[in-house]
Amino acid sequence: MASRTMATPTTVRPFSPMEAQRILHSLQQPAVFLNMTCGWPARHWTAEHLSGCLGDKTVRFRLGRKDETKTPLFETQCPYVEAKLGQFLSWARSQSGADVGPFSDYPYSEYWAYADYKYIAMLFQDQPSMFEDVMWSEFGFKGRNGRESTLWIGTEGANTPCHLDSYGCNLVLQVQGRKRWHLFPPDDAANMYPTRIPYEESSVFSQVDVLRPDLQRFPAFRRARAHTVTLQPGQVLYVPRHWWHYVESVDPVTVSVNSWIELEVDDEARVGEAVTKAVVCALKTTPSNDNADDWLNPTEEGVASHTENMQYVNLAVRACLGRQRCHRRSKQTHDSREAHPVKRDSSGQARKSSGSAGESVPFILPFGPHLIPVHCERKDSPETREMTPKDLEIKSSRNCVVQSEPGCAVQPSADCAVSPDARTRECSPGPDQYRACLYGDGISEHTAEDGETEDSGLTPITTNDLLDCLVHPDIIARVTELLLERQRSSHRTTTAS
Repeated sequence: MASRTMATPTTVRPFSPMEAQRILHSLQQPAVFLNMTCGWPARHWTAEHLSGCLGDKTVRFRLGRKDETKTPLFETQCPYVEAKLGQFLSWARSQSGADVGPFSDYPYSEYWAYADYKYIAMLFQDQPSMFEDVMWSEFGFKGRNGRESTLWIGTEGANTPCHLDSYGCNLVLQVQGRKRWHLFPPDDAANMYPTRIPYEESSVFSQVDVLRPDLQRFPAFRRARAHTVTLQPGQVLYVPRHWWHYVESVDPVTVSVNSWIELEVDDEARVGEAVTKAVVCALKTTPSNDNADDWLNPTEEGVASHTENMQYVNLAVRACLGRQRCHRRSKQTHDSREAHPVKRDSSGQARKSSGSAGESVPFILPFGPHLIPVHCERKDSPETREMTPKDLEIKSSRNCVVQSEPGCAVQPSADCAVSPDARTRECSPGPDQYRACLYGDGISEHTAEDGETEDSGLTPITTNDLLDCLVHPDIIARVTELLLERQRSSHRTTTAS
């Protein structure tokens, strides 16, 4: 009888760099890659390991109260400390008598801490060999490593306010502990109540506390479609462009590595950012009684002058138009090369040559045990109606062994259905309730109900209110279109003359 050999774990990655790149270009929703980081030295980047690497170098931590009622808690509202990573670990472990440095002013039972947006290139500038520990080249990004990545270290409860990145997508490697991600599609922008205050050049924040939403203040959030996943160590989350995300740490200590990537150059988004920056800086640097808030996010380097901002607008517009002209010329050349007689069959239909280089074959995403889509929560399904976001996790393997058993295939869940609550209509007051008209003195008449004063319910419009409207993503997109069209018209006029 032949002896039975036991199967040994393999470290072969399920997707080649070329396959991973094709998957990323095809994905339209968040997804989790499993078993793609086998052998990455960065998998050993626990907080303990990083503490040894950094030694006495200090890191800036943002703190927030665990019972914080002012939500969402933006970076401008947080206290900060500069501390060694060893001091952070002693504090997070509540080690009696240990050196916790500046954390001694913040009881661990009351506060969480987060070292976020830490650029690895700056953190380990004296240890450049560590850049090679992060191997984004395995996802098809040749030469990309830790130099283009950021490090995030936090305690349980540490969180990032819900926001979207205005251009680019994200790849996130979870190293230590778990993080729960709450993601919302780009189409939900109107339901997320976007704001640019605090200002961060490449981010748009949501005014909603997505875990405990005030639906009286933000009623449209009922229609928001949450996609929730808890990322395990070794897994990589792909967050597509313009997907909103709120991130929270769920274990005592968490470490993750994030790389922001542009799969395609988005020139129009850069024009929009330049316009936004010019408008925000112009209004927020103008002295006024209601302009005393901390509006600039601490991750931003400073306030540029209006002249500098307008130069940035002009550079962005020129780059965008230049790339569009190159694209049109390239397309015209391609179309002319394709304009050749088409072979047809006896019925007159265009004949497809099997296996030809020009034949377009639909790409089917390989969802399964190594690539798991992050689905929308079904708020109206009986099995999830009573579940909280913390109950909705990916129950996947934490190890790095390729799963080959038939039972490992992940079955895609059903499409998200609209909950009954989401079908309610927001009704505006009818003509019988309100009537406003302008008079010569600029005062509007308000037909009030019994007991109401003439200005009941009205509050003064602040600079921030004005900004929220002026730099709303929809408005900025329209302004960008108008600017580009103006420049095209000017270019055509100049060329004709």
